[in-house]
Amino acid sequence: MRAEIVLFGDSITEQSFKYGGWGASLTDTYSRKADIVVRGYGGYTTRWALFLLHHIFPLGSTTPPVATTVFLGANDAALPGRTSERQHVPLEEYKENLRKIVRHLKECSPTMLIVLITPPPIDEEGRQQYATSVYGEKAMTAPERTNEVAGNYANECVEVAKELGVSSVNLWSKMQETQGWQKKFLSDGLHLTPDGNRVVYEEVVKVFNGASLSASDMPSDFPHHSEIDPQNPAKVFQERGLL
Repeated sequence: MRAEIVLFGDSITEQSFKYGGWGASLTDTYSRKADIVVRGYGGYTTRWALFLLHHIFPLGSTTPPVATTVFLGANDAALPGRTSERQHVPLEEYKENLRKIVRHLKECSPTMLIVLITPPPIDEEGRQQYATSVYGEKAMTAPERTNEVAGNYANECVEVAKELGVSSVNLWSKMQETQGWQKKFLSDGLHLTPDGNRVVYEEVVKVFNGASLSASDMPSDFPHHSEIDPQNPAKVFQERGLL
């Protein structure tokens, strides 16, 4: 049976199988090695994600994922008193929710590779342009998210990862290392362009490779066609205990 890698998160994860998406790229990389399972839920926060844990990651499963990415926080960081305030989760609660998620995953499997991914940076101008395109004159002039606040959530995400001994990707910092990141990596000030998806993919693969989960080192589920003897095709399957 193939190994399973679960991508758990909000809309940025839900959209990861779109053309050029980071989830689609992982699927290509791990073809015949592991199944990439997307469990992304647009609009979700860490508070709401807690209700999904026992459904997606049931305790007692005999085949838990070998790795899980947890990509939450972009919605938690929505500002109170603004258009997306229903999604706001206070910073301290966000941290505690991440702890609960990580502890649940560890209980599912002590050997599971857990990777916390921070919220991306926010292009406030891009978010305002998006709001105007959707709501016209009714769009609020004050931003519903700011890059500064997103950075606070990103920093705490990294700290929780260190505290609990799991891996992390500081996407908020990484993207801002590139000049012009606002339009290069973000399509609407928050969600990812193909270039933005590429950054997530590359950073996640770095973590996987560093944790001995490189696709090149994982066994294929079935023999390569070149290993099959046309005169005795059953042989290689017997040798691998597949018959």
